[in-house]
Formats: sequence, C-alpha cells, structure tokens
Amino acid sequence: MLQRAAMTDLKHIRNFSIVAHIDHGKSTLADRMIHLCGGLTDREMKEQVLDSMDIERERGITIKANTVRLDYKAKNGEMYQLNLMDTPGHVDFAYEVSRSLAACEGSLLVVDASQGVEAQTLANVYLALDNNHEIIPVLNKVDLPASEPERIKEQIEEVIGLDTSDAIEISAKTGKNVDMVLEAIIERLPAPTGDAEAPLKALLVDSWYDPYLGVMILVRIHDGILKKGMKIHMMAKGVTHQIDQVGVFTPKPEKVGELGPGEVGFFTAAIKTVADTSIGDTITEDKRRADAPLAGFKPSIPVVFCGLFPVDASEYEDLREALEKLHLNDASFHYEAETSAALGIGYRCGFLGLLHLEIVQERLEREFDLDLITTAPSVVYKVYHNDGSMKELHNPADMPDVVHIASIEEPWIKASIMVPDEYLGSVLQLCTERRGEQIELTYVGSRSMVIYRLPLNEVVFDFYDRLKSVSRGYASFDYEMDQHIESDLVKVTILVNQDNVDALAFIAHRSHAEGRGRQIIKRLKGLIPRQLFKIALQAAIGGNVIARESVSAMRKDVTAKCYGGDITRKKKLLEKQKKGKKRMRQFGNVEIPQSAFLAALKTGDD
Repeated sequence: MLQRAAMTDLKHIRNFSIVAHIDHGKSTLADRMIHLCGGLTDREMKEQVLDSMDIERERGITIKANTVRLDYKAKNGEMYQLNLMDTPGHVDFAYEVSRSLAACEGSLLVVDASQGVEAQTLANVYLALDNNHEIIPVLNKVDLPASEPERIKEQIEEVIGLDTSDAIEISAKTGKNVDMVLEAIIERLPAPTGDAEAPLKALLVDSWYDPYLGVMILVRIHDGILKKGMKIHMMAKGVTHQIDQVGVFTPKPEKVGELGPGEVGFFTAAIKTVADTSIGDTITEDKRRADAPLAGFKPSIPVVFCGLFPVDASEYEDLREALEKLHLNDASFHYEAETSAALGIGYRCGFLGLLHLEIVQERLEREFDLDLITTAPSVVYKVYHNDGSMKELHNPADMPDVVHIASIEEPWIKASIMVPDEYLGSVLQLCTERRGEQIELTYVGSRSMVIYRLPLNEVVFDFYDRLKSVSRGYASFDYEMDQHIESDLVKVTILVNQDNVDALAFIAHRSHAEGRGRQIIKRLKGLIPRQLFKIALQAAIGGNVIARESVSAMRKDVTAKCYGGDITRKKKLLEKQKKGKKRMRQFGNVEIPQSAFLAALKTGDD
C-alpha cells in the first residue's frame, strides 16, 4: 500500500453515485472515469474494474456496491477529489444502493439512449431523491444505431420530471464526452459539509472480511478527523476499538494519514468478524464522543427463505464453514440449522430476493466446491393463533395444525412493470392469474407503466421468468415490500407411499393449491424409479387428498424357471409373489433419488 497526502479542502470534494437500470452502463462509465483520472494505467485497466467477483463479471451485473477515490484536474486548473460509488441495478440489491446513496450528495442518472427509462431506473432515482440528491441526467450508448436521445430526453421529463435541457450524451464504451461528465460533477454537484474541529462523526457504510487484515470498514466522515492510532467508539454496538490503519481505494487500496469531513475511505482495527460491526452505525472518538448518532439505515430484512442441504450428508461440516465464510462478506443473508426427514441436516437460509438466493447458491457451489439441494423458496407468513399470539413462519413444514390457527397473513408487494404496448395484454393477464390487484396504468409514448399489488408468494416461484417470456424479454420489473394481508392459505403436503416428504411441502392460496399439488405429483411420477411394488404419490391438504398419481410396480417373472409342467405350480408362485408385494407395500421404504428432489423443486410452468 502506498502513502497519500493529507486531507483535501471541503470545496474541492465531490461525493457522487451512479444509478441506473441493469445493463445501462454504470460499470463501464465508472471504468472510463477511472481511466481518465489516471486511477489505473493502461496495463492495469480491464472491463468492470470495480466488479471484483468472477460471478459479477460473468453475469455482467454489479452485486456489491464499490467505491473509488479519483484525483481530477478540472479545466479551471484546480485539483478535485471525486469519491465515486458504483451501485447495483437489480432490485434484490436495492439495500446496497440505499447505503451508497446515504454517503453521497449527488447522483449521475445513466439512461440507455436506445432502451429509455426502465422500472429500476425509476426505483433508483426515487431512492436518490429521498436522500436529497442533486441529479445529473446522462444518456449512454449514443453511438448505437438504435439510439434516440431526443425521444429519451422527453421520456425522462415525462416519467421522472427531471429537466433534461442540459443532459449529457455520452458513449461509455468509446469514451465519448466522458470528460464532460467529470466537469458537470464539479460544476453542478454540491460539495459536502462538515466541521473538522467538531467531535468525530462517521457513517459506517459497509464492512467486509479480508483474510490478511481482518474486517475492513468503509466510512463516510461527516465531522471531525479519523486517524491511525485513534481509539474509536461504535455507538450502536457500544464497543471500542483502536485503529490500525486508514486508507482509500484508488481503486487499489492506499494508506492515508487521516480522513477529514466529506471524505470516504476505509480503516482496519483488528476486528475479528463482520458481525461485530453494524451497517449504518455511527463511529465517534472514544475520548470526545458525538452527542447524537447519524440517521443510519433500516436493517436488511430477508423476504425469501429456502433450505440448503448437502447432496452428500458427510459434507454438512463443509457447508457450515462455507456459510460462515460467505456471511463474513455478505451480512444480508441469514441462516440457521434445520433437519429434514427426507434430506437430512442442512440450513434454512433467508435472502433479499430470488437473484440473491441464486447468487449465494452459485457462490457456495463454485467457491467452496459443494453439491447442494435447494428446497422450494417460501416467504415469511404471519400465523395468528387462537390464543392471540403471533408467530412468523419461515418453513412450511413448521405450520401448526389448522385447529390452532385463527388467521394467516402473507406479504404483498407493490410492483412496477414497464412494457411495450403490444405485450400489455399478456402482462395484465399474468398479473391477474397471480391474484394481482391493478393500482395504476399510465402511458409514456409507446410504452405502458403498470403498477400492481401482488402476493410475494406468487412472485418468488417463476413470475420473473414468465414475465420475460410473455413480453419477449422487453418488460422490466421492480418491486418494493408493501404489507401483510390476511389470505385463505393452506399447507399442501406431499406423500410418497403414505410417508410425508417435508422438503416438498409448500403453502399456497386455496384456489391455487390443487393445481400446484398436481404439478409436483406429475413431475415426481416421472422421476421416482419403479420398485417391486406400486407406489402411491399424493398431494393433501390436512387429511384431504387433492391429487394422486401411481408409479406402477416392476414385474419380476417368477415363472421363468417353470419349463412346462402343471399350471397349478405357476399359479402358486404368482400367488406367493402377490402376497410378497402386498407386504412390501406395507413395509417398503421408497428411496427418492436426490436428482428427483432437484427436478421436482425446479419451478417454472411445464
């Protein structure tokens, strides 16, 4: 790590974030800025510099918000310090976006000049406006033949209400006009405020685990000065630490002597686990403490739960270690041990959404070389008992008997869908099938923006895939949690040869329960290998069977060795086989292969 000069004057600092829909060019623009400001040499430059995980590069999406400090010499000849926060665009990582925006004063709104305003463009702009940001509209990809900058400017004014008369038209890929963006940041975004003489007040923006340095903590200084050797106090956690080193990312980590008001950087303090830090906490000096903490962030709340089980039971310890290590760098997913009669011992994990679930599962398989079975995703239900008590239900297998339940509430979301006019009918039909309630329908040129209230339970399975399918990939989707509403929900259990398979149990609305149960039973029929006896597959609500399929028995030829002779001999052998099969049906256990679990739990319409 290199040593850098002391802190910069406040009026020469700009803290800004880049917000946009997925794939509108946030990370590419960040790359161009880093290159223009000399953060990395030509040899060190690569695509998606700030996306450090392999999975981010392969999918072309940002998962973790990243920060970089750039030194820029403006046209007026003065040097400025630019602190850039590159944020994710996907709805599952909106939590990362809100944290980054709280550390900035302004935002660049990047809109694809050919695609226009999308659902998550809106969601992220509203997050920026909630943080009182000054916003600079930037139209990217103007080098594409399909780009229509004038039409998109009108769209931004209509949908978002931002003045686009001074919007900047750029191509982040070729570097066209990126220098104009840097000048606009200096001219149009406000400088941070703060008092270097006041007691230290720093916002804890993010923390992650480094195998060599321990926990690294990203902070935005509001007042006071943070320096090496200082004893700090974390106000929410109530703990005290001594700072080992202070630094900034350029994007390489570089040591600095101190961080002053308005600056963004990191420090290490021999903290052992990320759980010892709390995102949104206020850090102050132990000797001279600040009076009141800064407004932090709401804690991340998991909305989708599923079970993770090792295919091979002997890998349980490896799974436990892998989850512990992954949790060090991603505190937004939760996990606790659970046992399943069908799948053995594993973990019940909570995620911020389906993409988050998919990313964590892929990282476990790729980085820790684990073979996993994921049970069907479920959401958090509120179960009210007859005695007036309430319990949150994460796992369908834990649902109490209906005689003890007064009512069940399920979470609903407010979804914004933007779709070209020609696919609107299909999208409205899909939302209606999923028990949706239409709130609003508006038009922006040839595109419709529809706002629906939908039960989250109907969305977590395959809603996003079906939406992309019915709109030929043109629809964009964003949602926010709304509230819990009482519904007529039932638990559907799956029985194989009269045995309850808890890993396949699910909760559904009564009107959809039979269809979903029949779907899983049909799928299982083609997956379970035939035995020497007939296997009954059933879906049931309580004691009421709502769907049934049978896997026919394999027939062993017991008369193969009877060459000619009396027919009674053959009848005797067949009778004996019949009795044996009957006994096997009573006592025979059906081994469900792991591949059958994986396939049966795969969602999506057949």
